[in-house]
Amino acid sequence: MQEANYVTGVTFATRIPSSAGSSTQSVRIPYLLSPSVPRSDPGKMGGMTHDWLLVETLGSEPAVVARGSQTKNLIPISVFLRRNPNLMAIQSAIGETVRAGQGLSSITPKTKRVIRTEVVRMTDGCIHGVHVWVGPANAEPPERLIPGPLVWDLTTGVATDTPESIFNSGMDPAVEATDGRTFADDLPTRDLNPSEAKVLSLVINPQPGTTICTTWDVTDFRGEPVTVGFVSRTMVETGPDGRDRTVCRAMNWRSERDAAEVPADYLAQRILDGLARPDVHRALVDLNNWKLLKWLDEPAPFIDWRNREGGASRIHPDDTAHMERMAAEFATGFTTAVLRMRTSGGGWQSVHMTINRVELEPGIYAGLLALRLPTDAEIVGAGSG
Repeated sequence: MQEANYVTGVTFATRIPSSAGSSTQSVRIPYLLSPSVPRSDPGKMGGMTHDWLLVETLGSEPAVVARGSQTKNLIPISVFLRRNPNLMAIQSAIGETVRAGQGLSSITPKTKRVIRTEVVRMTDGCIHGVHVWVGPANAEPPERLIPGPLVWDLTTGVATDTPESIFNSGMDPAVEATDGRTFADDLPTRDLNPSEAKVLSLVINPQPGTTICTTWDVTDFRGEPVTVGFVSRTMVETGPDGRDRTVCRAMNWRSERDAAEVPADYLAQRILDGLARPDVHRALVDLNNWKLLKWLDEPAPFIDWRNREGGASRIHPDDTAHMERMAAEFATGFTTAVLRMRTSGGGWQSVHMTINRVELEPGIYAGLLALRLPTDAEIVGAGSG
């Protein structure tokens, strides 16, 4: 059966284009840790505070990723509760919850404390984590923030969410589909978070065993700023067709920013905002297969960007030569062309495309696309239409 594990936060660099058709400039942005509960010795279970612990259960040992709404960095439960007299009982309760596939309630034999658990189960039946609370027998646990499980199939490029994960990410579960999503559907449009570079790099260069635990700030569908906690683990699984596939299993939750944290200077976001132009739609794509990763502006309405087959199906077959030329020019980090791209109605639309190659992490590159409708002269010059 499943057990669990976790990792640490990160600081990383990303590159943002300094103009619509020039070289790139590097910006280093710090990783942000989220929170709400005052910092204390985790081994004492937060003193008088009895919060729900969110435990990831997909690795070799269950690992704490959140206490209440405060994000923790995949801390093994044996370390997090190292001084807690109920450690063994809590470990047993987590293991039994995963095996039973449902929440449980028990009493610790020595301290007469109540242990309550709830499962975080993906729609395919896989349990991603367990919520656990320990408190006096006569006390009621605090309100539980509901974690949202989700899965990214890195082999097929398909994301599967749950209503909880959609809500936690800041989107409206009443209008968003949960199945057959693109990765760009799952990542917030316009908002550029430094923590996302790690996630995008994972999609471009998936490595089984990789774990991520981080937080980011987004504007939700109501226009309110929210902080999202996120944890993921990359692994190889056997799909329904019997073939191995690389997947990223994850959970998210509503977190809170620590008042003691120094506010981040989102220089990259300010640069992008300053370079925004009317009727130009910028996005990040995987240069290995031209699959869309994230919109940096509002999505382009004139192309079928939700098509999951990647560049081969989005570009007109007669424009293959242009694609080959653009791929060759990536060595310089910049290229441009007018290509016919598939529309949602199945037709073709000429699109002016500019691409800068940007480095998300050392040695891992994405394409920064700028898409707009071309002028008549540009269409004639490209020989398309």
